[in-house]
Amino acid sequence: MKGENIMLEIFRTDLETNKTEIVTKYEKGNWINMISPSEDEIMDVCKNLKINEDFIRYALDYEEKARIDVEEDDNTILFIIDVPIREREGDSLIYTTMPIGIIFVRDDYLITVSIKENSIIQDLKKNDMRNIITYKKSRFLLQILYSNASMYLNLLKKINKETEIAEYILKNSMKNKELLKLLSLEKSLVYFTTSLKSNELVMERTLRGKIIKLYEDDEDILEDAIIENKQAIEMSKTYSDILTSTMDAYSSIISNNLNGVMKFLTSLTILISVPTLIASIWGMNVELPFSRTPYGFVILIGISLFVAIIAYIWLKRKDMI
Repeated sequence: MKGENIMLEIFRTDLETNKTEIVTKYEKGNWINMISPSEDEIMDVCKNLKINEDFIRYALDYEEKARIDVEEDDNTILFIIDVPIREREGDSLIYTTMPIGIIFVRDDYLITVSIKENSIIQDLKKNDMRNIITYKKSRFLLQILYSNASMYLNLLKKINKETEIAEYILKNSMKNKELLKLLSLEKSLVYFTTSLKSNELVMERTLRGKIIKLYEDDEDILEDAIIENKQAIEMSKTYSDILTSTMDAYSSIISNNLNGVMKFLTSLTILISVPTLIASIWGMNVELPFSRTPYGFVILIGISLFVAIIAYIWLKRKDMI
C-alpha cells in the first residue's frame, strides 16, 4: 500500500484527537481510497468488507453515468458522480469527465473508487487531511459534491479563457490548429453539461430521497452544492451556445473567403484568356488580317490590351474583381 504507485490507501480519524492518518488495517470508521485498483486489491477489499465487487467495478467504467445504487441486502449504497479532469493529448490539454464511486458500506466503512488520480480527492488530502473526518461519511460525501461543483466552475472559466485566446488568434490568421482547439473546447462543454445534469439528479435525490441521514448543517452544504452545480450548468450552456455561434461564424467567414478567392481566380483566368485567344488565332498558318503588315504585331498587342481592358471594366461592374 505504500509503494511507489499507491493504488490503495486506508485512512482513519482518531475519535479523540480528530487527527486523520494512514493505517494498514481494516477497521470500522475507515476511509478506503482506491485509484485504479488491481484485481487482488479489489478482491481483498471485498473479502474484508463483505461487499459485492460489482460496486467497485461500476466506478471503474469510463462510460458509467452518475447515479445512486442501493443494495438493501447488505445495506450498501453506491454514489457515482462525474468529475471534470484535464488530460494531455499530444501538445494540448483536453477537458473531459470521468466517474468516481463513493460507497457507504453499512455504517462501518467509506470507499472511494476512481480510474485515475483526480483533483477532487487530492484536494481533500491536502493540509495534512485536516478537513477529513472518516467516520462522518455523510459530511465526507457532501464535501466531495461541493468540491466537484466548484471544480467545474473553475475549469469552465479556464475553458472560456482559452476560447478567447483562440478567437483572438483567429482574428489575425485562420489557422487550422486554433479551429481544432475551438472544436475540442466545444466538445468538452457538451461533456460538462451532460455530466453536470447527471450530478444534479444525484444531489437532488440525496436531498429529497432520505437515502443517507442528513443533519441541518449537512442539508445546508448539499443545498450550496446544488446551487453551485446549477450555476455551472448555466455557465456551461452559455459558453457552449457562444462557442457554437462562434464556430458557425468562422465557418461562414472561411466559406466566404474561399468564394472570394475562387471568384478572383475565375476573373483572372478570363482576363488572361482574351490575349491568349487572340494570339492563338493569329498564330494559325493561314491568311489573316495584319499578317503582312509591318506593324501587325503591335496592332494585335493593342487589340489584345483593348479587349482585356473592356473585359476588366465589365468584370469590375459585375463585382467579379
